This record gives sequence, C-alpha cells and structure tokens, in this order.
Amino acid sequence: MQDLNAKLKGLLEAKEQAALLGGGEHRIQQQHLKGKLTARERISILLDEDSFEEWDKFVEHRSHDFGMEEQKIPGDGVITGYGTINGRLVFVFSQDFTVFGGALSEAFAEKICKVMDQAMKVGAPVIGLNDSGGARIQEGVASLGGYAEIFQRNVLASGVVPQLSVIMGPCAGGAVYSPAMTDFIFMVEDSSYMFVTGPDVVKTVTHEEVTPEDLGGASVHTRKSGVADLSFANDVEALLLTRKFFNYLPANNREKPPRWPTSDSGKRQDFSLDTLIPADSTKPYDIKEVIHKVADEGEFFELQPDYAQNMVIGFIRLQGSTVGVVANQPMVMAGSLDINSSKKGARFVRFCDAFNIPIFTLVDVTGFMPGTAQEYGGIIKNGAKLLYAFAECTVPKVTLITRKAIGGAYDVMASKHLRGDVNLAWPTAEIAVMGAKGAVEIIFRKDIGDEEAIAQRTAEYQDKFANPYTAASRGYIDDVIKPHETRERVCRSFAMLRDKKLENPWRKHGNIPL
Repeated sequence: MQDLNAKLKGLLEAKEQAALLGGGEHRIQQQHLKGKLTARERISILLDEDSFEEWDKFVEHRSHDFGMEEQKIPGDGVITGYGTINGRLVFVFSQDFTVFGGALSEAFAEKICKVMDQAMKVGAPVIGLNDSGGARIQEGVASLGGYAEIFQRNVLASGVVPQLSVIMGPCAGGAVYSPAMTDFIFMVEDSSYMFVTGPDVVKTVTHEEVTPEDLGGASVHTRKSGVADLSFANDVEALLLTRKFFNYLPANNREKPPRWPTSDSGKRQDFSLDTLIPADSTKPYDIKEVIHKVADEGEFFELQPDYAQNMVIGFIRLQGSTVGVVANQPMVMAGSLDINSSKKGARFVRFCDAFNIPIFTLVDVTGFMPGTAQEYGGIIKNGAKLLYAFAECTVPKVTLITRKAIGGAYDVMASKHLRGDVNLAWPTAEIAVMGAKGAVEIIFRKDIGDEEAIAQRTAEYQDKFANPYTAASRGYIDDVIKPHETRERVCRSFAMLRDKKLENPWRKHGNIPL
C-alpha cells in the first residue's frame, strides 16, 4: 500500500510539473526574451499572494489529426481558476503562448467557459489575459465552435458581472471578438496587437503593406480606433494597474460599488476653482482640474485618455465610493460633441448604469461638431447613442454646468429633462439655444452689416441668456453654486441619492441607435 501511495504521489507530481512547465523551458525563455511574462507569472502578479485556485490543470486536447495525439500538454494552453484582488473574488483565465502559441482548442475553450459559467453563478468579475495565435488549425471547426461558445458567454455575462480583457500578446481573427464584447480592454505597448485580418491578408486583398503594430498595435487602438481603453509600457505595469482599476468595480450588477476608507473630508473646499474659468469665454481651461479637485485625494482613473479627447471619462471616489465621470473637455474642439466622443461617452454611461455606479457629469459643451465629415459619418445616430444612454440610465446622476451648455448638447449631457437628479451650475454657466453672435445674426438679420447694432444686440442677448438664471427660474437648474464649494455640494447630492430607486418600463430590451 505504501508503494502504491508513493507511485500515485509520483504520478501526480510528474503531471503537475508538466502542467507548470507549459511548453517547456525553451519556450519560456523565448517568452522572456520578448519582454513578456509567462501565463502563470501574470496570474501571480495580478492576484493576491497564494490566493489562486487553479481548475482543469490536467485537461488535454482530444485531437487525433496531423500528429496531435503525440503532442499533449496538461492544461492545453490556458490556465484557469479563481483568486482574489485585495481580498475580493475574481475569476481568471490566462492564455499560455508557450503551448501551441496559445492557439485555442475545443478543450481550451471549455476551460474558459467553465470559469465564466461559475463567475455568473457566484456573481464575480472575470479577467482574461489574452496571448494567443488564434484558432488551433488542426482542430478545424471544433476550434471555431469553441470561440462561439465563449462569445455566447460574453454576451450573457454582459451587464451581469464586469468583464476585463488584458491583451498581452497577439489577438487576431475571431479571437478579437471576445475582448470586444467585454467591458474594458487594456493593451501592452510593443508586444500586443489586435486585428481581424493580419498584414498578409491585408496585402493580398487591398495591396497595402503594413506591420502588425501599425495595423493593430496598442497605439492604434488607444488613439485611432477607440477599441482599447488603456495601454501600458509592459506586462507588470498592465497587471498592477488592472489591480488598481479592479478596486473601482462592484462584483456584479446586484451590488453597489465598493467603499474604501478615506481621510478626505466631504466638506473640503478649493478656492482655486473660483478663478479657473477664463474671463474670455472663448478661452479654454482643463476640465480635468475640476475632476481632480473634487475627487477623494485628487485621484482620477481616466479611461481612453488618448481617444476622442474632447470627452473625458473615468472613475473617481467621493467619500470612499466609486463614481463615474463624464465631462466635456474645452481644451479640445471647444468641448463640442462629435461621433467618437458620443460613442465613448455612451458606452461608459451604459457600463455605469449596468453596475450601479453613480454618474457625475461636467458640462462645458458648445454643441455638436458641424461639417460634412460628421454628417456623412452619422453624427445623428452616433450623437443619439449618448442621448439614449443618459436617458435610459437609472443610477444617481449629478450634473454640473461649469460654462457653456449650448443647443441640443445641453439636453444630451444629463440635463434635468433626461431625469438628472441634481443639476447644478456655476455662476459662469451659459445656457442657451446657441451662441450669442449666431443667435443675433438669425434673429436680427436685417442688422447684418451694421457692426455697431450687431454688437449691441449680442451684448443684450449675452446679458439675457448667457447665464444660468433663466434655466434656474424654470427649475432646470436646482442651484447655482460657488465653484469652491463644488466637492461639498456634489458629495451631499450623492449621499442623498444613495438609496435612489427608479425603474424603466418593462421591456425585453430597448433598441439603442447602433
């Protein structure tokens, strides 16, 4: 019996060692030479120490074609399980490029589906660490079926548990659609890329010569396409900041966001805000200064900072609780809304609404961006996405108009008419159908050419409408506040709204203008 136990123990240890080695020492060294961590090293940095519980360590593929029956590695190229980040439960899968280049097999997909199913049952987020060459060609349609099984779970989990994708190597072909359906995508500079068709196919079909980096690298997707939310210099930075980001998120759609202790008083005032808005209303200022000065400890976790920069989104904490921020940026395009900024804002608002995260909206918007490029590109439907998102949203909404709120963009940016709970304005707010000069030139067409008359009419219009008091007199603005008391008033508002209950009419789902 003792010999039998020793034999069984030896067999277990041998299999565990084979699983831990993945594709072997040589391939691990190759991974390191590329500046990349292995799948297991990534998990050890992402999760709390000694918290990882691995599942399906001994799963192997079932393929018998092309000599695959002779190439079996325990784990089959993906490491799955659960652990904790700062003590909070999370499910993880980490693709192992050392095993068949991280190519997805039927068994590989089943492992990912198993942890996603379990995450849904217990209400915990899922983080995927992607580093894969795509479908395992030797398995043919079984591999494609595996992708579709994962896609289905991405859709079912959407709005139920947060899903994060960290792209840490190649992610190509059908593989890109799983991250695309998750809530956030982070990438690693110079070592990760995403594209539906690779450079060789592009060259064959369109005769364009392009490198993987120029086609789908981190810079492309964080600046041009908007596919990715953030990029990081290396694997370690990506994983550590994913841990930090995770702290802002609730576990699921039935929980409120986590609260973390803070020593920053909710009554703190900042008198520098009183002089932030330039006397000349055509001059810009940085809206991020307001965000940092309102947030607990001045911390703002910004998302998509390099894409559609006329819109700023991200998370802050107020009195320890997570709040989503949506803000126009006067430094870029005078804060106007265009196609990309509307999509950026809409998706973020819908994420916050799905996961019970209150929204703080800062408004300084001159309207929608004019021009043929915008009209031909569908600004009508794309702008409507942001409108739809704010109108559908039922979480607490506090809105602050710092300066301009012009035209339809005033309505769109979480106005009282879209069920804004608390709508505040600084004394510098200008709420009007359009800018003073444009309005005067329409109303007083007959005076065009008479510069003195136009100037006088413009000054009259400015005095009458370019202020927050007409809107306040109708109850569209709940209060006009001094800039230095912004944090205190916003904190009070969200505290009052903590137990807000609001439900939309029953429906299977709305039909957002896509």
